[in-house]
Amino acid sequence: MKSLPLVVSVVLAATSLSAQDMPLSQVLIEGEGWEIVSDGHQFTDGLCTDAEGNLYFSDVKGGNAVFKVDLDGKTTQFIQGIPGISGLQWGADGRLYACVARKQKVVSFSSDGKEKVLASDVHPNDLVVTHDGNLYFTNTPTKEIRRIDSSGKMTVVSQGVIDKPNGITLSPDQGTLAVSDYGGKFVWAFRIEKDGSLKFPENYMTMRTPVSNPEFAKGDGMATDIHGRYYVTSAVGLQMFDPTGRMGGVIAKPQDAGLVSVCFAGQDHAYLCVACGDKVFRRKTKTRGALFFQKPRPNEAPPKP
Repeated sequence: MKSLPLVVSVVLAATSLSAQDMPLSQVLIEGEGWEIVSDGHQFTDGLCTDAEGNLYFSDVKGGNAVFKVDLDGKTTQFIQGIPGISGLQWGADGRLYACVARKQKVVSFSSDGKEKVLASDVHPNDLVVTHDGNLYFTNTPTKEIRRIDSSGKMTVVSQGVIDKPNGITLSPDQGTLAVSDYGGKFVWAFRIEKDGSLKFPENYMTMRTPVSNPEFAKGDGMATDIHGRYYVTSAVGLQMFDPTGRMGGVIAKPQDAGLVSVCFAGQDHAYLCVACGDKVFRRKTKTRGALFFQKPRPNEAPPKP
């Protein structure tokens, strides 16, 4: 039997969602705006969360640590002596995975902070880790997406499809991989096969672009909520798309600076957090983030606007 194209596959997986619009009113809370979570840095990046909702991030230019913001808002240095991190994600195995761009390696950390090198002589930008232990990362200069499986074997699963692959995330059922293009205006989607390979690449979401540079959205970090909505940082703000790839709206940046990373964290994972220049910000929402270290879940029906 001939395989279904990716677009059809995603739409069938989201039948409860495809017949209705998913505007920002289903996500944003009236009267709730951006608030500062952590400041005094140079260039924040690499946002991620754990099961409790603690927020983790890096200062990719000026820092030498992984920072942690607990549920009380206290910021501490969680892991020290590790500069230049551009991507962070927790795995189902309890390890923290990182793209160390400055050192050209992908690593993981145990609960006591001990480092294990998973790949070296690479140019990692961002990563995502599936529940079953497949790590996918963007290798931007070579136009690649690479996979490191649970045994540690690394393979190139996409090459040349995306000009500057950057941010990366999954659908809630972990059957679709979405990757933003920093050098174009699309977010690309791939179907993840049972063997971990990628099939049916599709320029699935069209990002809004600056008037001054209409071909380059500068798509960067990505996140997904439990309803299958995708969020991507860009030059014009935080763009939101529904599971079928339709634009739901653009959330304005909290300040006039580079918007490069996004995740859901905090109590109930209901706070949308972004790395924007020298600060990390958050705002409370009506939704919750998808947690890929937990058992995959199908897309849920969205709340009524």
